[in-house]
Amino acid sequence: MGSSPHPRLDVAEFHGDGISAELSAAVHRVAEALPLDVTFHPVDLTLERRRRDAEGAYRDAEAAIRKYGVAVKYPTVTEDESPNKVLRERLDFSVIHRPVASIPGVPSRFEGLVDVHIVRIAVGGTYEDAGRRIGTEAAVSVRVIERRPSFQAAHFAFHLAGRLGSDVVSSSKYTIQRATDGLFEDVVREVAASYPEVGHRSELFDALLAKLIMYPEDYRVIVTPNEYGDFLSDAACGMVGSIGLGASASYAFDDEGRVTLAMFDPAGGTAPDIAGQGVANPSAALWAFAMLLEHTNYRALGRALDQGVRDAIRSGHTTRDLGGELGTEAFTEAVVAATLDRLAGKVPAEDTAS
Repeated sequence: MGSSPHPRLDVAEFHGDGISAELSAAVHRVAEALPLDVTFHPVDLTLERRRRDAEGAYRDAEAAIRKYGVAVKYPTVTEDESPNKVLRERLDFSVIHRPVASIPGVPSRFEGLVDVHIVRIAVGGTYEDAGRRIGTEAAVSVRVIERRPSFQAAHFAFHLAGRLGSDVVSSSKYTIQRATDGLFEDVVREVAASYPEVGHRSELFDALLAKLIMYPEDYRVIVTPNEYGDFLSDAACGMVGSIGLGASASYAFDDEGRVTLAMFDPAGGTAPDIAGQGVANPSAALWAFAMLLEHTNYRALGRALDQGVRDAIRSGHTTRDLGGELGTEAFTEAVVAATLDRLAGKVPAEDTAS
């Protein structure tokens, strides 16, 4: 057999539970249609495997992503421990990136146009310490903000904003949490000095939540400490109509702030009630794969896929959860057709916006 005329991309693939197999099949089908030779390297992270050999499962996942640099992960059941938390700790993921944009064709109670990138420190904050009870009437926990992950999140946010041609907004409660959030804001300002072409302003987190609802067009890249970014991500997803219709990326960095490892996953859960029925909506998994393509410098392909999913939803060719009649496979075929139209330049210019 002759060699493929297309460039090659190796991707670690972390299989999970519930609808994981159906999401994986959708991603594979889209990958097959692209002018790119994608080779997936599967790792079994199912609950069954983890019950039998959790350490072996995580060791295999770690080896695969360290070998190939990138991974796509499907939803996993949390039993004794969260696989996402285990992977975050083993792989030193310190930044989470969640893009949230209005989705034409998805019902929403919000009329504004949302197109925001939330960059969140993935460690520290109030999530690092579960705390302890003191006697019967009090409890205490320690809140941690560290310079290194703050630097990494800020650097990622400013680099992203430079590519998008936007400003960066850093947000926290720096007037109240003067030591912790103050350190975060200090680091962001230090990083901002290295990006003179990118505007920057700080906003108090409670005010930002209100202003994002009132003036969503004023925000494109927001960088925050851990828990603030968690709250903000769900709030923004609610504004566009669904918490489950989204994807995120987790990143690890070297000492110079360069990404060394990246994992991409859909935001939804395992959906055991519909698993195996062929009705799951694969949009979030396809958006996760689109983010992976953009990260690996196949930006035109990633952007075409991202928009292809939106085109299919906007046209009404979608799954039952969004009011359509298509199953997972038929919707995936609609996305493939829309993506190939994008790559062929068949979509009018006025339809290219998010």
